[in-house]
Amino acid sequence: MKHIFQKGKDLSKPTLLLLHGTGGNELDLLPLAGKIDEAASVLSVRGNVLENGMPRFFRRLAEGVFDEEDLVFRTKELYEFLDEASQKYEFDRTNIVAVGYSNGANIAASLLFHYQDALKGAILHHPMVPRRGIDLPDLSGRSVFIGAGTNDPICTPKESEDLHSILKSANANVHLHWENRGHQLTFEEVNAAAEWYRQI
Repeated sequence: MKHIFQKGKDLSKPTLLLLHGTGGNELDLLPLAGKIDEAASVLSVRGNVLENGMPRFFRRLAEGVFDEEDLVFRTKELYEFLDEASQKYEFDRTNIVAVGYSNGANIAASLLFHYQDALKGAILHHPMVPRRGIDLPDLSGRSVFIGAGTNDPICTPKESEDLHSILKSANANVHLHWENRGHQLTFEEVNAAAEWYRQI
């Protein structure tokens, strides 16, 4: 997978896994990493799927309708890439915190839904529920921040609340943060995520 790795100043800190939104790339979220933890290593990944020339992490059938077969395949692909990258760049595989926006948040949530040991934690900006009706692994000890918009036309408040309750049911420690905005990522939301991160 096309990516950027930046070695951090403090290798005891989590490695931040940056996952962009639809049409973005591995450069998009780099400014966020500095706001969250400027001493941490950063692994920023580009999605392997193209939709009308725009990078994504998995295919969808329509707006808000995921191609579940492709989602499962791409989630496994990303999981295995993290295994390889941790060996190549010599960072702690058990100490990764994902930072995802929109489509990137969805693939990060899918990692949590499918693999107990994929992530130590996740900052999910405007995610949807990646899959419904499946049993999640035990996510005890995993911390998740969900950033949501009360007026988000793509990711409705109910979607955010459903994801919150599903992750809590799997024993994750989940914080749901609301902004009175739409689907865009705001400074206020980024700052709230950074504040949450400092407390986990």
